[in-house]
Amino acid sequence: MILGINASGRSAVRNDQGILVKGVTEDLLKHILKETGEPHEYIHLGGKTIKGCQGCLRCASDNICKVQDDWAENRDRMLQADAIVFGAPLYYGSINSLGHAFLERTFSLRHRARFPLAGKLNAILTVGKKEPNPAEDYIRAIFRSNYMASPIGTLRARGIAQCYTCGYGEGCTAGAVVSRHGFLDEIRGYHIPRIPLETYEKATILAKRLGTVVKTNA
Repeated sequence: MILGINASGRSAVRNDQGILVKGVTEDLLKHILKETGEPHEYIHLGGKTIKGCQGCLRCASDNICKVQDDWAENRDRMLQADAIVFGAPLYYGSINSLGHAFLERTFSLRHRARFPLAGKLNAILTVGKKEPNPAEDYIRAIFRSNYMASPIGTLRARGIAQCYTCGYGEGCTAGAVVSRHGFLDEIRGYHIPRIPLETYEKATILAKRLGTVVKTNA
């Protein structure tokens, strides 16, 4: 089973014309999972309570985090999965706090050289292009610290600024809409950025590659 973890707080939403207006991470992650051709499960961290590591070290004796929130059930799914596709958006040029907190908690799995995620197949999706890419770098670093396999592949995609759906984007001089289009009476479908076909094609290639490796290792 391939596990997709979406660290974005936003869900994919399309308007009346079928144009994706938010939720690029979810849209692409679900596309990747489907195109692997393998059994898969999707987890959306949005709406879940996941705190960062508290540094309490109560996990040192048994590699089980003692913080009471929604992390544990998702930890178990990671351990059971044959591969993990982790998707996260960039906020202010770095990985969003929900994704950071979730990955930070894998510290609880690293004690006494047990490393239950060691060798786990994986791929990385980041939304919000930036070079260099601190979100991808952070995800890689956490995966490496748990001795997971090198990523089968990575995909970097452009996001859709929240200004297009906040309700005030048409006239906000601090936002992306006015910066790109000037003042508008109404935000119409043709104003909203689209995910390029090339991005979906790259996502499909990544998915097929991951699916093949998972099937080979079964």
